[in-house]
Amino acid sequence: MSKRLAEVARKVGVSEATVSRVLNGKPGVSEATRQAVLTALDVLGYERPTKLRGERARLVGLVLPELTNPIFPALAEIIGGGLTQNGYTPLLCTQNAGGISESEYVDLLLQQQVSGVIFLGGNYSQADAPHEHFERLRQVNLPTVLVNARIPSLDFATVSTDDVAAAEQAVLHLHQLGHRRIGMVLGPLDHIPSRRKLDAATRLLERLGSPLDEDLVVRGLYSLESGQAGAARLFAAGATAVVCASDPLALGAVRAARRLGMRVPEDVSVVGFDDSALMSCTEPPLTTVRQPIEPMGRTVIELLLSQIAGTTEAGDELLFEPELVLRSSTGPVRA
Repeated sequence: MSKRLAEVARKVGVSEATVSRVLNGKPGVSEATRQAVLTALDVLGYERPTKLRGERARLVGLVLPELTNPIFPALAEIIGGGLTQNGYTPLLCTQNAGGISESEYVDLLLQQQVSGVIFLGGNYSQADAPHEHFERLRQVNLPTVLVNARIPSLDFATVSTDDVAAAEQAVLHLHQLGHRRIGMVLGPLDHIPSRRKLDAATRLLERLGSPLDEDLVVRGLYSLESGQAGAARLFAAGATAVVCASDPLALGAVRAARRLGMRVPEDVSVVGFDDSALMSCTEPPLTTVRQPIEPMGRTVIELLLSQIAGTTEAGDELLFEPELVLRSSTGPVRA
């Protein structure tokens, strides 16, 4: 007990007597100090006294990497609605360039005594990104669910679209249309979902007798502008079709084709990923691989609530089957 008091006191910068007063529910401690002591207990991995365990707020952190890609607000709406129906309030944490970092959000959520955290994307999907803040979540055993592929060392409960199946569906569709110069517009080199898509496409094209040309793989950010720049390089290298790792990337590829004087799909074909809102209303309507966000969202909530209730442990990755949605941005290879 004395060791715990000393460690918590050093962590917070208060006396051991102050820590003792907090743990025993005694008066004479400010609310800010009390919260700091409780947070330090969590961070250091100590269990709270029984009488203090019920104080965790019915709040759930919902961390999004961005809002520009429509798939993230759509997922947030499904998950947020489900949390509300179960008596929890979602705290939306959106990352912006130059704004609050993912690590800082984790600290803020721990200070708010949230009941759990759901990540809809973030550093866990990038091998070279910092991951220390996930260890803080592990130390306090906070219920956590990740959406989409994670690095192997982070064994949190994970709900993912099957990237292998997604890549195979897109590539096989284009190959059946006669395309042999198939390019790919992916995320960063250390991005796990992009790695899975690339590995799957490489293996499939090898089996089909049309090995993937390394010059027909480009990487960038998940934005329309990045898609345009990457696709322009692929078309210049002779690609007749491109598979993109998101719908915004695919819309950028369509714009690149037009600015090069090409028609979609008469001259080049484009496939997206997500089937986010309004992709049936673009010109041309976008062929894309649909993520099943409704069942994914429901599963995320079930996994989090079961962890909060203590009936399951984190660790498994659940894969959901995607669906190729055929529209007008793909067609037979030009003769």
